[in-house]
Amino acid sequence: MSAALAHAANALGATPQGPQAWGWHGRTLSHHAHHPQHGMCWLRLVSVPEHKAGGKLWEGTERAHTAFPTVRKPALHALHDHARDGHAYRTELTAYVDEPVLSPDPVLHNELDLTDAWFTTIRSTLSTIAATPTDRTAVRQEWISRAVPEYTGQPAPLIQYWDCAHGDFHAANLTRGATLLDWEGWGQAPRGYDIAMLYAYAQLAPETAAQIHSEFAPLLQSDAGREALLVVCAELLQSTARGDHPELTPKLRALVHDCATRTVSTR
Repeated sequence: MSAALAHAANALGATPQGPQAWGWHGRTLSHHAHHPQHGMCWLRLVSVPEHKAGGKLWEGTERAHTAFPTVRKPALHALHDHARDGHAYRTELTAYVDEPVLSPDPVLHNELDLTDAWFTTIRSTLSTIAATPTDRTAVRQEWISRAVPEYTGQPAPLIQYWDCAHGDFHAANLTRGATLLDWEGWGQAPRGYDIAMLYAYAQLAPETAAQIHSEFAPLLQSDAGREALLVVCAELLQSTARGDHPELTPKLRALVHDCATRTVSTR
């Protein structure tokens, strides 16, 4: 992957700088880079077996570039695709966002001092995303029907309201300037899915979690929001069962219990 990134950087006319940054489970590799036309940039390479090239994750950043022109996200400057030794590589050259992320990890371990202006921008961003028509899918009803009972012990909801979602909306993909990063997985999801994910991942920082809940209470306390939170809990519990973020498991179980309790109380 290092060789593939160096090859793509050369093809794109970019000069990598500084240390490499590996993505989740080593599926991506990124680098700061300088480009003679665009200045400081970010190179991000994704690798898949050659026969799996293309599809939703492969083209997510490219399609987000045109689908969400007004949303705060890194500008896409160029793409480079090539194959080598049975693997396909796509490299994205995007603008470098000189804003710190809220957390180095999706799970929020420290409290944040999020401002009213930050929430205003995020609320506008989520509204714009939700209203965007798309043929892409982030979460499928078939997966919900199987995974929610398996990982939460609760009946799977039959989702009535679907909106477009970023699909990976957590503190490691959000900056202090309310820029939203990592657009590979966006598509249709249960209404409220994005904010439910941010809220679930923030459970180890209870003051920030309470602030997120307060800012989005009408959505999170609705039937659709409760269902979205249950779906997110199933997704994250599936992840913790595989060894990712085990420290979050008790908090996710508590959220599942709360969802179930609120369901009973509203019947």
